[in-house]
Amino acid sequence: MRYYVIAGEASGDLHAANLIKEIGLIDPQAKFRGFGGDLMEKAGMTVLKHYRDMAFMGLMPVVMNIRTIQRNFRFCEKDMLEFKPDVLVLIDYPGFNLRMARFAKEHGIRTYYYISPKIWAWKQERVHKVKAYVDEMFTILPFEAEFYRKFDYPVNYVGNPLLDAILEKKIAPDYELFFAENNLPKKPVLAILPGSRKGEISVLLPTMLKAATQFSEYQCVIAGAPNMGIEFYQPYMNESLVPVIWDKTYEILIHSRIAIVSSGTATLETAILNVPQVVVYQMTPNWLFKYLKFFLITKWVSLVNIILGREAVKELIQSDFSLKKVVQELKKILDDPENEKRMLADYKDMMIKLGEPGASKRAAGLMVSKLKTSIFKG
Repeated sequence: MRYYVIAGEASGDLHAANLIKEIGLIDPQAKFRGFGGDLMEKAGMTVLKHYRDMAFMGLMPVVMNIRTIQRNFRFCEKDMLEFKPDVLVLIDYPGFNLRMARFAKEHGIRTYYYISPKIWAWKQERVHKVKAYVDEMFTILPFEAEFYRKFDYPVNYVGNPLLDAILEKKIAPDYELFFAENNLPKKPVLAILPGSRKGEISVLLPTMLKAATQFSEYQCVIAGAPNMGIEFYQPYMNESLVPVIWDKTYEILIHSRIAIVSSGTATLETAILNVPQVVVYQMTPNWLFKYLKFFLITKWVSLVNIILGREAVKELIQSDFSLKKVVQELKKILDDPENEKRMLADYKDMMIKLGEPGASKRAAGLMVSKLKTSIFKG
């Protein structure tokens, strides 16, 4: 069967790649084509457009790149019709993917959505587009089934693929080896995860670095985004010599004492790896999004807190994201063992809610089964 897959950021590339591998084991004749990243290409998909050319965050970057975005839409639409897929598989990335879901529906192409857009957090009205254009939704967070049930839209909960991605690495802490391989001094690590998009890195990294370097007993290490070279990071590093390490985010976290993390998938990865963290985020322009929380449906923005339904990790969002507050929250963890103990206990509760590994395999099995059934009926 023929699968057209679209992912628009690093986390989507990871999960789509694992899904493609699992589908390939069930459907050896499968052909994959679409938009994504290096991991999807390695898994066997023909990548026509890399996500680094698609990830625009914030109002101004979107406005400034509107022509590029429109070209991407037109190119994707034309190519999909020429490929004639049996199914369009969308991975999160709602701004682009919901439009492609509508296009697919208009042209009689079956559509599966793997990893729901975060419409339970904001832009809840998008649920009506999901119901109208998406044939099957495959969710990865335990509370999403209940959310969609309120709108009379049944979904397939498959578990969280991050558990698979992390277990696949099978990384055991080896401090001597980690420090030697990455030319780091033997000193406790404070990890900085500023995100995978140019917009968020440019906004978050300078303050994250300033806060981290105030803790002289720790060395800072930046987890580099796979699509960004050192030349991108340097303008935001204030001439500091903090190392940027690529393709080793899990290794960095496992060997870290604490982390400052951009809100998103990375907060969940950090929690699964049992590393204390402070979550930060800021959309641009800040004056426009100053009261972002008033537009949120959920009380929190980090996946850890949302899954638990309580504040396990501190969130410094929009106007709360300042050098002073980041430093204060880091000190609360580092200087108060009880604070850290409570956070790690919350992580254990979160792991219970996430369930068992095997999400990618379960999603692939369901997709192929449902696809065969629908083709047979059609």
